[in-house]
Amino acid sequence: MEIANLERPLIVPSNTLTHVNQKFPESDLPFYRKFGRTDLTVSCLGLGGGGSISSDDTLYAFDQGINYFFYSSDLHHYIYSSMSDALRKLCGRGSSVREKVVLATVTYIKSPEVALAALLDQFVELGIDYIDVLFWGWIGTNDASAFQDCLQLSPDIRGKNSVYQRTIERLFGTSERLKKMGAVRYIGASFHDINLAQQWLHSPLLDVVMVRHNVAHRSAQNQVFNQLDAQDSQRPGIVTFKSTGSHSGVLWDAPSGLPAGCWQPSVPDLYRYSLSQNCVDVCLTGLRSREEIDAAIAGVQQGKLTPAQLDYLNLYGDLHRNRLKVQEIPQERLLYCA
Repeated sequence: MEIANLERPLIVPSNTLTHVNQKFPESDLPFYRKFGRTDLTVSCLGLGGGGSISSDDTLYAFDQGINYFFYSSDLHHYIYSSMSDALRKLCGRGSSVREKVVLATVTYIKSPEVALAALLDQFVELGIDYIDVLFWGWIGTNDASAFQDCLQLSPDIRGKNSVYQRTIERLFGTSERLKKMGAVRYIGASFHDINLAQQWLHSPLLDVVMVRHNVAHRSAQNQVFNQLDAQDSQRPGIVTFKSTGSHSGVLWDAPSGLPAGCWQPSVPDLYRYSLSQNCVDVCLTGLRSREEIDAAIAGVQQGKLTPAQLDYLNLYGDLHRNRLKVQEIPQERLLYCA
């Protein structure tokens, strides 16, 4: 089967978009969407610091319309720190654009006793009034008990007039934004165990769920995404990560045995794969440069992948993980670049 719409997307000129008056074309893959049951509006592409993006390019991403930023202050902090100056400008006290930014931070220290210390580190480093989403990070198979203890803190951490807000006010001083928003608006968790993610999916203590998802690792589709109703205004927000990589290698590299001429998805195509799934709000990216930012945005503007494209990428992912041999795939299910 030939496929004719897989040319490299056109780069969006930087001078055609402004964040104040963003005009993305209408499509079945809207660039902005309501973030689950929160009152946040998020860009479908999120930017994390895993690619060591510079602060200048982080600000460029914001100018192009990306408003969801993910920051780590403990694990891998040396990688993320290159974007910290930009986050201070966007989210620090006195910023004129703070309400247009969704700041998500994470701590990988899964201990209720040190939760306040981790939060204080973030407030000190970024000079902020509040955090939109505080994530408990890297929740794996052996973390069930510790994670449950951490989530019991949600009422103390989240929202206005919380215990943690009062502590932050004592240490950093009161501001109108802090009093209005609270120190932390919403609580999230980054799961490396899909069974735990499914277990906590409907908990009132958890507002946002983040899971690994890509063409080679698709278990989140049945166990998380398809457990939710897209029309349910009370569902949690959903974020995906690791869209482009697997232990089998980077997914934009063709798997062994893929016939010549078959579609080899680009990085933006792999982001679109996650964003084409049910109830996925944000695909977290590790974009490294302005060129990658432009390409990712242009990819989203192409809209959702078609059922035939999704089916092909499922096969492509299975080939990457050696779950399937190319000889076992009917010829009509292979997509070739026209």
